[in-house]
Amino acid sequence: MTIKKAAVIGAGVMGAGIAAHLANAGVEVDLLDIVPAGAADRDTIARAAIDRMAKTNPAPLMHPKNARRIRPGNTEDHLDRLKECDLIIEAVIENPAIKSALYKKIDAARKPGSIIGSNTSTIPLQNLVEGQSETFKKDFVITHFFNPPRYMRLLELVVSPHNGAETVEKVTRFMDENLGKGVIRCNDTPGFIGNRIGTFWLQCAINEAHDKKLTVEEADAIMSRPLGIPKTGVFGLIDLVGLDLMPHISKSLIEKLPASDAYVVDHKKYPVIDKMIADGFTGRKGKGGFYRLDANKQKLAVDLETGATRPAAKPKIKAVKDAKKKGIRALIESGDKFGAFAWAVLRKTICYAAEHAHTITGDITGVDEAMKMGYGWAAGPFELLDKIGVAYFIDRLRREGVPVPAFLEKAAGRPMYRVEAGVLQFLGADGAYRAVQRAAGVLLLSDIKRKSKPLIKNSSASLWDIGDGVLCFEFHSKMNSLNFFTLRLMNKACDLIE
Repeated sequence: MTIKKAAVIGAGVMGAGIAAHLANAGVEVDLLDIVPAGAADRDTIARAAIDRMAKTNPAPLMHPKNARRIRPGNTEDHLDRLKECDLIIEAVIENPAIKSALYKKIDAARKPGSIIGSNTSTIPLQNLVEGQSETFKKDFVITHFFNPPRYMRLLELVVSPHNGAETVEKVTRFMDENLGKGVIRCNDTPGFIGNRIGTFWLQCAINEAHDKKLTVEEADAIMSRPLGIPKTGVFGLIDLVGLDLMPHISKSLIEKLPASDAYVVDHKKYPVIDKMIADGFTGRKGKGGFYRLDANKQKLAVDLETGATRPAAKPKIKAVKDAKKKGIRALIESGDKFGAFAWAVLRKTICYAAEHAHTITGDITGVDEAMKMGYGWAAGPFELLDKIGVAYFIDRLRREGVPVPAFLEKAAGRPMYRVEAGVLQFLGADGAYRAVQRAAGVLLLSDIKRKSKPLIKNSSASLWDIGDGVLCFEFHSKMNSLNFFTLRLMNKACDLIE
């Protein structure tokens, strides 16, 4: 059975974004939400969400006409439509009681064999299926998209022993081949991968910026491009996802993680942030957040100590410039508060990832790929560790009296990744190297380049033999622009093909 028709229940930011991306893939979608009290139009929430798609930036629809594939509705009048759907995605509030009641209604209305996916970001699957029918459990998985769904590649997939292999294969292939997602299988642990590691990283960065008295602009200048992290940095990212979302994720993690977990230990509440949320300064979707615009459209930034706003500055930090030229070590060894901030956040984040990688997913590659696809990092925590140097990292932990995670002790200074006979390998939990596995049908040029040399190349382009009689023309000019050398090599490539 192929997935031709879908329903998304919950027309908030995420639900609407998922519906839009399903429509982009040519799928007919029913977008359902509750009926507001006293509403003349009972479909008003879903209808308004569809109308906003044309005005949202970045655009959730690849073409405005794709909105025609989305039909608005509500959960009181239109659950009968689920009988037509092959895939049903729930994207309602992160409240187990609300979800449980909704699931019973979905189960009664849907057709046999339809797949139900939850977009939950914090609630374990085993909790979600409690009290549900055996047939529901068989067809239920967690499909956690990242915001915005059209642009963020990561799809965290959590399955259970109740699921059959056919169900898992079908949803994996659909998310990969139809929606263009990088599907990472997660274990059923709190926060899965992205939110477990990413939320810890954000909390560490907030704590260290506050303690070291950095401005939000300084913290974002450091915790961004110098480390291969998007320019939003930390505070800009929180503005993007919404300040009001963070307390919900934190509450869920704290409730489910042991008291000894570093996230629970390091978690702090800041009155300034609580007041911002209470006053409606919830980020870009509200009146602004850590960054805002005044009446004259001048950019403002919030003082982390007082909550007052002032004109935003563009910090000039020598350690940041050094990092761009010499690498991460130049930043964390700068000897100033900026280097101390970078080191503290990286040290804690990498140690946390090393401690939990093999319980939240199969191996370190899952963590690295999740952070790259879900948070836009150029390198995941273990790839960053290789850039810093494993031996250096361990030695510095010991000199500072910080416990070395057991997995890093096993590494004994060896890299997290290595290339052996042209094959990329990663360090396993047992201390042995294994080849990095690609999904079926996936071929990466980076893997080809490790095993071979280009057939022809110049300063702007290269031509690679990728097998099966196929050549790959690679652009590597500045901004991948077309120039004389690119066109010259393209002519040579045509001659070679003939």
